[in-house]
Amino acid sequence: MERAGNATELRPSPSPKLPRKRHRGVLRYPVVRQLLRFTGVGIVCTASSLAIYALLRPWIDPQLANAVALIVTSLMNTALNRRLTFKITGRKKRAQDHLNGVIVIVIALIITGGSLGVLHFFRPEATVTEELWTTTLSGFVATAVRFTLLRHWIFRRARHV
Repeated sequence: MERAGNATELRPSPSPKLPRKRHRGVLRYPVVRQLLRFTGVGIVCTASSLAIYALLRPWIDPQLANAVALIVTSLMNTALNRRLTFKITGRKKRAQDHLNGVIVIVIALIITGGSLGVLHFFRPEATVTEELWTTTLSGFVATAVRFTLLRHWIFRRARHV
C-alpha cells in the first residue's frame, strides 16, 4: 500500500516564479521600451531599404525602386517588430500579423512614394542623393504612422510589454 507522502514525491516540483523586472525612470512605461526596440528594428530596416533602393535606382524608376525596397524589407520588419518590439512568439496569428503588416507597408509606400512624386514635380532633375534624403525624411513620418498602427491595431494584444 502506497502512502500519500510517497505519491507526492513523484510529482515534479513547481518551477519557481521568476521575479518580474522592475524598470526605473521612463523605462517603467511599456511604450518607451517599445519605442526603443522599435527604433533598433527601424534602423536595421531603414539601412536595408536604403541599400536596396540605392542598388536598384541606377536601373529602374525611383517609384519602382522605392516600392521594391519597401516590400522586400516589410516582411523582415513585421517579423522583427513582432518578436523584439512586442515580444510575440509562436505561430498564433503570425500570418494575420504579416497580412496586416502589408497594409501598413502600403500606407508607408503612399507616404514615401508621394514625397518622391512631390520632389520630382518640383525638381525633375533630382539626384539619387536627393531622392534618398526625401525618402528618409518622409520615412520618419511613415515610421510614426507605422508604430502607431502596430501598437494600437496589429499588436494591441501585447501593448504592455
